[in-house]
Amino acid sequence: MKTNLMLTMGGFCMLVAFTNCQRTETVPFDAEFTGIYISVQPDSVRCGPGSWMHVVVDCSGKSDVLGNFTTLFDFCADSVGYYPGKSMAASMVADNGDTLFVKCEGQVLEGRLDDHPEHVVSYWRDPFEILGGTGKFKGATGEGMTDDYNSSEDENSHHHWKGTITLVKKKGKS
Repeated sequence: MKTNLMLTMGGFCMLVAFTNCQRTETVPFDAEFTGIYISVQPDSVRCGPGSWMHVVVDCSGKSDVLGNFTTLFDFCADSVGYYPGKSMAASMVADNGDTLFVKCEGQVLEGRLDDHPEHVVSYWRDPFEILGGTGKFKGATGEGMTDDYNSSEDENSHHHWKGTITLVKKKGKS
């Protein structure tokens, strides 16, 4: 009797494991997008003590994983351009509605690096983290680096994010 119960339980566990079996796939993440500054205002009430500016940037672009997408950056920064990760979380929304959640933290620096175009006036190269999402991005993880800048040629922010993303795939689906 005890043996039959153990065999039945073992078979049930294998059936559950097989039907819920998932695999992951890690692929490059490469996104280029442009932001339009909607608002850059002092806001110590929303941002808290020590913060200098509340910034809202409406972005759109293209990614190898997302396709065409939009995102809204809504964050606080201090007087030396530091923007903490707790305030810089965003959703990258693909045209089909699938959403990728990301978090970023770092500092905007004045000037340009040698590999930047001459028109760069400030830049930030900071780590980003992928925190899951909806649709095909449910359970996704990943990380990478930003390569972003502001330009003397326009009033936009310019973004290039590279890294990797690990997507959760259900067994039998590509």
